Amino acid sequence: MSVKLWKGNEAIAEAAVRAGCKAFFGYPITPQSEVPEYLSKRLPQAGGVFVQAESEVSAINMVYGAAASGVRAMTSTSGPGFSLKQEGISYMCGAQLPAVIVDVMRAGPNLGTIGPSQSDYFQATRGGGHGDYRTVVLAPCSIQETVDLMQEAFDIADQYRNPVILLADGMIGQMMEPIEWHDIPKRELPEKTWATDGHDNKVPHRTISAVFGDNYVCEEVLNKPLAAKYRLIAANEVRYEEKDTADAEVILVAYGTMSRVSERACEILREQGLAAANKKSGRVAAEGAVESYIHMGGKIGVLVEINCETDFVANTDNFKNFANAVAKHVALANLVPHGHVGVEIGGVFRLVGRIVELRHAAQVVGVAERERTGAQERLLLAQVEHLLQQL
Repeated sequence: MSVKLWKGNEAIAEAAVRAGCKAFFGYPITPQSEVPEYLSKRLPQAGGVFVQAESEVSAINMVYGAAASGVRAMTSTSGPGFSLKQEGISYMCGAQLPAVIVDVMRAGPNLGTIGPSQSDYFQATRGGGHGDYRTVVLAPCSIQETVDLMQEAFDIADQYRNPVILLADGMIGQMMEPIEWHDIPKRELPEKTWATDGHDNKVPHRTISAVFGDNYVCEEVLNKPLAAKYRLIAANEVRYEEKDTADAEVILVAYGTMSRVSERACEILREQGLAAANKKSGRVAAEGAVESYIHMGGKIGVLVEINCETDFVANTDNFKNFANAVAKHVALANLVPHGHVGVEIGGVFRLVGRIVELRHAAQVVGVAERERTGAQERLLLAQVEHLLQQL
């Protein structure tokens, strides 16, 4: 197939149509508004239904109703809108209804800003509403990966009867990249014998509910089966990519666009003599792939995100300097393995790298790093000074 230039949000919408989405319910909010804008025209052409709801709360409950009838349904939102949908998402997880929710993240609490962020990570991967539920979370790093995962998301939702969240930062939604439309392999999916689809009394009456008056019944009928399902999802669906981790002293762990920045930062660090590696979480399911870096014993782990936590801040002129800034702060962090490092760009883009103290073979790695010999420390200092001269 030919390669074409697509904007992220519009590519998300088109991928949904190609995946068989037949119903969209949403409300406009920057930086994802192009998703409903595109679908308002495209979805009816494909035989689907588009509804701009009066609020995000209404939208997610409309998705609940459509999903309950067995239709492939979705919504999209950002920041405050994602928060408003949490009660409905909890209800859908309890009722075991498949649907796709797109969150194109924006910065800051409250209304915040329309700038890109990755601040909804915990809300997405830990169940943002009540009731200790989990969703499958897909975290693409490019427009190509976004459209591929978006087309797979509906199959994943149907297979496990569970909401799936496509978690993209504002850069994914707003930037343009060349992509190629692939035929995504289809999964063998069970028939939706649970759907309330109007069977005209040809089969026994079906109901969908997650309301239990008895604690024991709730535990046995709902919570234990859900927990088993989440373990199955974690075993089958977590994916990540590793690059140069075998000999690395420092491993950068990132998802989304920050994984691309981290990959370049690792290249810069290796050019300067510090063995660094990148671990990209392409998919975060159930418990989340990011935490898996702790099993790489003997390494220092640095989480690279766009969010609002910073300890010492370095201003840079533009996004092109991001990788250099990450490399500089990782090098500095290697000297203070219990500290926090961050970089801020233009007052909007913020990156935090948490230096995580990992325990391996009954030894605290951070302490071991601090107690390097004088010769090793002098070598590292020279590397940092050289990095600073390059920036």
